[in-house]
Amino acid sequence: MKNEEYSLSLQPQMVKDMMTKENVGSYRFLAEPFHVDCTGRLTMSIVGNHLLNCAGMHAAKRGFGITDLNEHHYTWVLSRLAMEFKDLPMQYDEFSIDTWVEAVYSLFTDRNFSMHNAKGEAIGYARSVWAMIDLDSRRPVNLVTMHEGRINEYICTDRECPIEKPGRIRVVATEPLYSFAAKYSDIDINGHVNSVRYIEHILDLLPLEKHKTERLKRFEIAYITESYFGDQLDIYMDEDKEENVYMVEVRKHFSGEVVCRAKMEWKEMKNEDDIKIKPTLPLRGGLDFWEYVRGSTKSMKNEEYFLQK
Repeated sequence: MKNEEYSLSLQPQMVKDMMTKENVGSYRFLAEPFHVDCTGRLTMSIVGNHLLNCAGMHAAKRGFGITDLNEHHYTWVLSRLAMEFKDLPMQYDEFSIDTWVEAVYSLFTDRNFSMHNAKGEAIGYARSVWAMIDLDSRRPVNLVTMHEGRINEYICTDRECPIEKPGRIRVVATEPLYSFAAKYSDIDINGHVNSVRYIEHILDLLPLEKHKTERLKRFEIAYITESYFGDQLDIYMDEDKEENVYMVEVRKHFSGEVVCRAKMEWKEMKNEDDIKIKPTLPLRGGLDFWEYVRGSTKSMKNEEYFLQK
């Protein structure tokens, strides 16, 4: 089974299909200025969006994409996600994400990811667990019998993902640290709070200085139930200062029902390169845009990269 490599940057509609030998989808990206945080690095929520996007394209190429599933009133549901990085792309950096299916069970499937810098060096990995559900009954679908078990043809067992699988998360806090109501920007096409929006709300719990001086080494989240527009949600958090670890739980305010649980592991940035922030594009006049790009990025060689020749 041959597979694809896609190129996604300023014009994602211009997707180029390049075949590789493995049953692995490879997708190239550019760290856009509006995808980085105050440190100049790609945000964890954007990373999450890219991972889910790659998973969707990889599944669609094999007949298991959302569009195909919706015709039969099925859809994919993300159950768990664990991301671990030793570095994240900086503004204007080129990078790529590979994804593959590691295992298929009757009710769940394991999908892995690896992120690579422009040199092809691995800078991070992610593990995810997915379930397929019936949109009418909201019940899980047996993946082994779905499409006569054809999903098993796409399992890749010779690709390494050297990070731990998502583990059990326990929160003992009794008072919420933060509460919010699910708004328009939280809701996705399925009518419930988007899985990546929980990541953003959780990261917002910590002070800006922590984001500037420390690096999020690992983030994992377990999704338990759905929440909808107008739901009042409370966030509880436990902190282990010695280990620099935070355990988080999101609950529905009135019922106390747990929506999701997350775990964050942080580490201090000691190397000067770790805290280096790339300059943003000046708004003042007198500097040609392409002259700036050529002078401030190593990976881009000319305008035609942006114009997708």
